[in-house]
Amino acid sequence: MKYILSILFFLTSLTTFAQTDKKLSTQLQNVVKGFNGKVGIYVQNLKTGKTAAINADSLFPTASMIKVSILTGLMDKIEKGELKYNQKLVYRDSLLYAGEDILGSFKDKDTIQLSKVAMLMITMSDNTASLWLQKLVDGAYINTWLEQNGFKVLRVNSRVTGRGDIRKIYGWGVSTPYEMARLFTLIRQGKVVSEAASERMSRMLNRIYWDEKALSQIPPYVQAISKQGAVDAAKSETVLVNAPHGDYVFSIMTNNNKDQRWTPDNEASVLIKKVSALLWHYYEPGSKWQPAAGVDKYMLNE
Repeated sequence: MKYILSILFFLTSLTTFAQTDKKLSTQLQNVVKGFNGKVGIYVQNLKTGKTAAINADSLFPTASMIKVSILTGLMDKIEKGELKYNQKLVYRDSLLYAGEDILGSFKDKDTIQLSKVAMLMITMSDNTASLWLQKLVDGAYINTWLEQNGFKVLRVNSRVTGRGDIRKIYGWGVSTPYEMARLFTLIRQGKVVSEAASERMSRMLNRIYWDEKALSQIPPYVQAISKQGAVDAAKSETVLVNAPHGDYVFSIMTNNNKDQRWTPDNEASVLIKKVSALLWHYYEPGSKWQPAAGVDKYMLNE
């Protein structure tokens, strides 16, 4: 109860004391102008508390960003002693999610440590690994943790009883940009499950393979935790940057995108890169860093 009250106090302090950064808000509005789809953005400078938002309380599909919530539920069960971080799991063919996942290449009855499955879920966004861990933890359990810790709408939809209708609209998971950013902020502050669990989560979220969008606009020597999510009509990303002049967090979520191509120049991916670049140079105005000439050929992650 004491922990839950501290979370609620934190949420109240955000809404009570956060001030709108009008200059940044204007710049973000200019960047998203003309986007062919729905876009939501929430940004907060964690040092000053100032925020900027566009549709930050609107619902969007999370796609693979929901895997951070699965990791949260997993860590909670490990904290309670119901699972062990390094326990051996036995893969079964029935777990396969068709696609190009690394774990999907396993053979029936192969064994793997839970920690490696979690790494694949976050770092590679492996769907087979993610659904395996969601089944192990239970989607309803994850949603209960989210509700108890003050998240009003961030939920797992897929394979959760009673959430079939909302799954038809939003897919695997649903959130607002604000709540995605809040989850990352709590991880940074050591307030998700425990300080130790948050630290382990941060290390995972700092090893993302899919770094060709928002992360490509942040210097490679600056640490950032992140998670990306993408389906045909919705591409999104949440990032918390340990910037020299103070941490900042942002979540940009899109939906109903007209451009549904899976190419580096699709409209949503370009928008995510523009927002990330804008924020880096806004919060670090003295930085002369720019992506290296010719780096694009090294960012074709597939």
